[in-house]
Amino acid sequence: MKARILELFEQVRDGVIQPEAALEQLKFLPFEDIGIARVDTHRELRQGFPELIYGKDKDFESIQRIVETMCDLPSPVLVTRLSPFKASRLLKAFPDARYFPRARVLRLNERHIRPQNLGPVGLVSAGTSDGSVLEEACITLETLGVKTEVLFDVGVAGVHRLFPEIERLQACRVLIAVAGMEGALASLLGGMFEAPVLAVPTSRGYGSHLNGFTPLLAMLTSCANLAVFNIDNGVGAALFAFRVLKAQVAKS
Repeated sequence: MKARILELFEQVRDGVIQPEAALEQLKFLPFEDIGIARVDTHRELRQGFPELIYGKDKDFESIQRIVETMCDLPSPVLVTRLSPFKASRLLKAFPDARYFPRARVLRLNERHIRPQNLGPVGLVSAGTSDGSVLEEACITLETLGVKTEVLFDVGVAGVHRLFPEIERLQACRVLIAVAGMEGALASLLGGMFEAPVLAVPTSRGYGSHLNGFTPLLAMLTSCANLAVFNIDNGVGAALFAFRVLKAQVAKS
């Protein structure tokens, strides 16, 4: 792989290909095989954001090796769904890292966070118990340099709490609605605002809530034209919001 990249640089130097064409080839060339994983080192070139590390089902040693590899890149590094125990060990190995316990996210290489002049994205949670998913989305967007507007606890059980914030939400380019119980907040936002609404059901709720399946199905069957994400998937909604913002900028 190194030989192929060097050859590409030599072709640019010799005028065989243009720099723009070389960049397009670089998008699909490299990954780093470290035995336990193939680290996608050029995802940021292809998609605008670096690879994220899912920490829940990986052992500590695997996470540490992947983090070491990714910290060599000029990009921030996020480890998601990370338990406090694994986080405490990583913080000892990487003293400059920062752990967000509510969101269960660990962030490294913060010096490489670059403001993108994108957004704002409105992040809206129905209840306080949905806050961990909302915070996961918020940290992801902030790591990508995106401006955010955050509203906690404005669900339909007390919908009047949302009305004083209408002007703030109208200024947002994308809205992320995070809701458990019956998930009605997403439909409400989808019917009120022009910005695309990304709906994230959460696993917070009582018996027939079915650990998030009830709001998931409610959001999928909404007539308010929502984009619906997996249960508790704040990261996925944040990355998709980033793509929507980039597309909006490209069209303007």
